[in-house]
Amino acid sequence: MKKSVLIVGLGRYGRYVAKKMNELDHEILAVDKDEEKVNLALPFVTNALVADTTDPRFLESLGVRNFDLCIVAIGDDFQSSLETTLRLKELGAQYVVSRASRGIHEKFLLRNGADEVVYPEKQLANWTAIRYGYDHILDYFQLGDDYAVYELPMPEAWAGHTIGELDIRRRYHVNVLGIKEKGRLTVEITPATQCAAGDTVLVVGHRKDLTKFFHI
Repeated sequence: MKKSVLIVGLGRYGRYVAKKMNELDHEILAVDKDEEKVNLALPFVTNALVADTTDPRFLESLGVRNFDLCIVAIGDDFQSSLETTLRLKELGAQYVVSRASRGIHEKFLLRNGADEVVYPEKQLANWTAIRYGYDHILDYFQLGDDYAVYELPMPEAWAGHTIGELDIRRRYHVNVLGIKEKGRLTVEITPATQCAAGDTVLVVGHRKDLTKFFHI
């Protein structure tokens, strides 16, 4: 579903978010007080404005309650990020996601109106440590504290068998979400799906079950 999105802050992170939102065909209004950053974002936003979002009169003029999503992507000025987050909620913003650059910032943003906080450096650091801390993990996505999705080489014991023959859910307590063959992903997994050596498999499950079988 197409969304109307307000993005405040057009540094590298804000521009990447705007670019991806544009690829997903959302309508984007982007704001930054730096005209050069605004100009860099123009090719992939619907509209862009040069303004200071700590000015309550300016934010009020945007009609922020009409946006499906507001993203505060300010990374180098925590005071502005905090004020913008707070004012957006005071003006009736439906959902505010704010960027944190330090752990203490995350706590303050949540206490002052953010519905959700993203901490890119922390999240990427966790991903990097797990992705490259094990030789056999190809990709990884955390689902809360206890569950995760991993992309792994096809286990030798699975090769040459079907999902049904292996009875994976009962024996290993994990679910197969997809299988990649030469980089091509298949997500229509049935009991007849064949596991082949050289493929990779996407599995989801509890960390203790994944650790037990996949040695993660």
